[in-house]
Amino acid sequence: MLSAHVRSRRHHRRAAAIVEMAMVLPVFMLVTMGIIEFGRALWVANMVTNASREGTRMAILDGSSNAQVISAVRDFLESSLSVSGSDIDIDITITAAEGNPNPGNECVAANTRDLIEVKVAIPFNKVSLVPGNYLEDKLIVGRSAMRHE
Repeated sequence: MLSAHVRSRRHHRRAAAIVEMAMVLPVFMLVTMGIIEFGRALWVANMVTNASREGTRMAILDGSSNAQVISAVRDFLESSLSVSGSDIDIDITITAAEGNPNPGNECVAANTRDLIEVKVAIPFNKVSLVPGNYLEDKLIVGRSAMRHE
């Protein structure tokens, strides 16, 4: 049979383990949630870049309009990120190639070799897993540029 001294030591050690866990668990959970949130941010950034790339691919084709490009990018992000279309900011910039007339940032008016850039931005707090406005003013931005065909 165990002596009273050995049983007392086991009881004190069990209490110490509970106290240690109570001190370490919140820090561990905070670090774990930070890792998950950072991973989500990287995934969202990749999706935003892919959306801008898909929009640019559409914009460089003859007959594409700005409205079609914006609609395609919004649809892509709404379906993949479950984010509201009103939270997505899409800018299309067309830089005329040397010797070409200014297309006025209209995809339909773009000529061969004009540089078309599509920039997509989403506020981080709209795609964050952790509720709160701690990064409310931070944007996740994706850009892509291609020459008109």
